[in-house]
Amino acid sequence: MSTTTGTTATAATERALPGAAPPAPGGAGAVAKVHVPARSLRGELRAVRIVWQRELIRFSRDRLRMVTQLVQPFLFLFILGTGLAPLASAGTHGVSFRTFVYPGVLCMAVLFTAMFSAASIVWDREFGFLREMMVAPVRRSSLVLGKCLGGATVAALEGAIVVAIAPLVGVPYTLTLVLAMLGLQLLLALMITAFGVMVAARVTQMQSFMALIQMAIMPMFFISGAMFPTNTLPRWLEVLNRLDPLTYAVVPMRKAVFAHLSISDAARSALDPPLTWFGYAVPTGVCLAVVALLGVAMLGVAIVQFSRVE
Repeated sequence: MSTTTGTTATAATERALPGAAPPAPGGAGAVAKVHVPARSLRGELRAVRIVWQRELIRFSRDRLRMVTQLVQPFLFLFILGTGLAPLASAGTHGVSFRTFVYPGVLCMAVLFTAMFSAASIVWDREFGFLREMMVAPVRRSSLVLGKCLGGATVAALEGAIVVAIAPLVGVPYTLTLVLAMLGLQLLLALMITAFGVMVAARVTQMQSFMALIQMAIMPMFFISGAMFPTNTLPRWLEVLNRLDPLTYAVVPMRKAVFAHLSISDAARSALDPPLTWFGYAVPTGVCLAVVALLGVAMLGVAIVQFSRVE
């Protein structure tokens, strides 16, 4: 009798407590079920779109970043290009030195912006947001792909501003040229962003990442031939030039620009020489294929690295 009375009193007390949770079905030890949606192509594409959109939102809200990342391309184009013009005039055959370095500056605008877009991965890791992304019920490859597409889009938008100033350096506007420059910038941005994400996958501190990026960016830019012709290089520098991935973006960019200039044959031969492998003139299509293949390879490495990150 006393046991029954105690049980009834306990039940009444539980019903009287405000906000008391109802007993879980199946007994006190039952665990509430959590519904995780099954993976599907639609869900993976949605994850890619959300990560891509997040990059655009972050970029649009950071106006200081928009301005500061354009300082270096303009510095090289108008300050360095103007200052070195008297020294380089003897070898440019009447072509402005700013016109010559313009294709390289187009690549520079994408190079720096794409690389620093990947730096946000390190920030996300330090502040814990990356862990939240990793536990989402989507493949990590979708997250990496969205990150790379977002960084490449941001870099291409920055590069489009440098494309818009082409007449200021003696490059005429044509629809074909503008489309070619924008397409080359986007392809380069994808490769560079994939490289940055690949590096950021293993770096845990922003200071280390920035040091590695600076160590990689400046040699890539200068060795690529963005600031000088590549047909008169010493052997050791020629080898480094051919190994530099950025070379295979600078050469097609320069060919696209110089194809729309009215210059002498001597100037074209000196300033826009063909890229060669052991005497073989590398076609533009092969250069673009090298950039694309390197981008895919770096993206694959980044995906593998993120799959191993806990």
